[in-house]
Amino acid sequence: MKPCLIFDLDGTLVDSLPGIAGSLNRSLTAHGLPGHSDAAVRSFIGNGLRTLVQRAAPSGSDPSLIDSLVSLFKKDYDLSWADGTVAYPGIPGLLTEFQRDGYPMAVLSNKTHDFTATIVRTVFPSVHFTTVLGQEDHRPQKPHPAGAMLIADAFGTGPENCILIGDSTMDLETAQNAGMRSIAVLWGYHDREHLEAADPTHIVGNVAELPAVIAGA
Repeated sequence: MKPCLIFDLDGTLVDSLPGIAGSLNRSLTAHGLPGHSDAAVRSFIGNGLRTLVQRAAPSGSDPSLIDSLVSLFKKDYDLSWADGTVAYPGIPGLLTEFQRDGYPMAVLSNKTHDFTATIVRTVFPSVHFTTVLGQEDHRPQKPHPAGAMLIADAFGTGPENCILIGDSTMDLETAQNAGMRSIAVLWGYHDREHLEAADPTHIVGNVAELPAVIAGA
């Protein structure tokens, strides 16, 4: 049986940093707060929207301010995400190749579920994913294994037959917590040093390496 592939979204399948940074900074500016460089926003990404906003807002901000920033971000991002979100070069062809070769595939993200589903459907319209899961209030987010295990169930297999592919230490922790193998990718938002320290099963430096690594996994 071919391994089941679970992909992270931001920093793994798509470069969404420009869109996230744009919406975040517009939300901050609307509240009279300073914005951040793309490099800074890059370091905020990965633990869901509320954490993104908390990291961007002044330390010790009142929860009501965070609520307002989150709400404004959602409204802005809903209108503008497509202008700042693109598939990484080679990813559409890679997913098409995996689909042709019979690999079951899914997406697991800490981005809110509605945005995750919309982006996957829009950017990869011809790719079939068994499951697409974003953050929902009733389910703990990564690195908790709940989402990964739910996907394994949807595949009809155990976690030992799944490979979680992502660009962050949180993805690697999720795989470990779920009893899955992991592949760290280096083209996303997190540094190699931290990824290596998280002890992934494999590390790949570019998209072209993935098929051989997965075939040998």
